[in-house]
Amino acid sequence: MESAHATTIGVPTRAGLFIAGGLLIAASCALGVWIFFRGPEPFAIDIWWNTVLAAWISPFMLGLSQVMNFLGGGWFGTLVVPLGGAVALILVKRPWSAAYFLTAEAVSAAGVQILKHLFGRARPEDIIVVSDFGSYPSGHVANATTIATASVLLFPRLWVLLVGIAWALLMALSRTYLHAHWLSDTLGGMLIGAGAALVVAGFFATLIARERTDAAPPPPSLG
Repeated sequence: MESAHATTIGVPTRAGLFIAGGLLIAASCALGVWIFFRGPEPFAIDIWWNTVLAAWISPFMLGLSQVMNFLGGGWFGTLVVPLGGAVALILVKRPWSAAYFLTAEAVSAAGVQILKHLFGRARPEDIIVVSDFGSYPSGHVANATTIATASVLLFPRLWVLLVGIAWALLMALSRTYLHAHWLSDTLGGMLIGAGAALVVAGFFATLIARERTDAAPPPPSLG
């Protein structure tokens, strides 16, 4: 029986990448439009979740959330992480994968900024970190989800998928724990982050599939 570390998962076709990614981006835009036209009042679930976290006093969670705030945004999250990932891919002789990773990160970040300025949602009043304009969608969560999605497409293993999901969810939790975002902001970030990674992958699909095949270990000899 294969271990979780060795278990491969299916990768969508090129058409599937475009369709799935386009639907996710459309869903993120639709949620933003809903938020914009319903007015400044957050959803009931946003208020409930914000209240729950306000009552959760945890120095450990506060410290962890501040670390995640640094890792997922600012100069480190938007420059060091993408460039570091690209360099790592180049070192393992996957230059097209590196180009894909950088492009996906750039498209995701641009999409987030467009939506932020289109909808201009106010952040929670009890925010405890310094953040830029616009609460919807969460740029930190979008970035984390783009990285997670791209990683799964480049290394389609079950353990990569599980780690990626955990990373995105932890980022979402940390952003709401710091009251930097409403819960619905993090959902919007996940949608556009994954959508951007999938759509961009559609353009690089043939190239990264070829590199993935070339990098795969040869089958064991039966002789």
